Amino acid sequence: MASVVANGLQFHVQRLGDGPPLVMLHGLLVGNLATWYFGAAPELSRHHSIMLYDLRGHGRSEFAGTGYDTATMVADLLALTSDYQSVPMTLVGHSFGGLVALRFALAHPDRVRRLVLVDAPLPCAVDGLAPPTGGDDFGTPEQMIAALPAPVQALFASDSRQARRLLRALHRLVVDSSLLADLRAEPAISDAELAAYDGATSLIYGRDSYCRGDGERLAAHLPGAQLQLLPGGHYLHVDCAGALCDALVEACRG
Repeated sequence: MASVVANGLQFHVQRLGDGPPLVMLHGLLVGNLATWYFGAAPELSRHHSIMLYDLRGHGRSEFAGTGYDTATMVADLLALTSDYQSVPMTLVGHSFGGLVALRFALAHPDRVRRLVLVDAPLPCAVDGLAPPTGGDDFGTPEQMIAALPAPVQALFASDSRQARRLLRALHRLVVDSSLLADLRAEPAISDAELAAYDGATSLIYGRDSYCRGDGERLAAHLPGAQLQLLPGGHYLHVDCAGALCDALVEACRG
């Protein structure tokens, strides 16, 4: 485990493999770098130098009371990848991590060799979790857990030490940080902004995901973007881990 200070915060960072740089970002709330570390990262590390890190306030990275907007997270990513300035990197992001990757690519196109978005939502959605009907709040930790795939819900219901730790972390993010307010204030991305990006882009979305419409919009407006639909919902690393790994290997090879 490595601890790196960037943008005034301490981040938990892991590195795997050797080769062209590839950075993988996880989703919000229940996500951490284990999403990739125990998923596609080992296979991708056969041909790439992989960097994984826990987003601010997640996993083993330092808790932050503020800064859950994409502008701040793009600044985090920029600081953490300062070693890669001379070589464009591949960016892979799932869910909100994909939105951060997209914002980074739009702001720093010269730093990105290829962009791979895995079921990334466009504003406004919280990591694929829609706001409760009739309100502008994103609900309680319990409501968020109810929107997770069954295997993850089962973990929370187990009353294990891991489940209790995850629930405490989720509650802290929801109650003690600006995360939900930051997400509600996240500015939209215009079709013109998307059309102006000419980098290589791969889009991997769940056929049954509530973010599928976002993937179709990105495919329609990002020049040359290719959309691949996999059997599953928003959490493809849970629903079809093998197919997702194969799709990522192919996308990052291109």
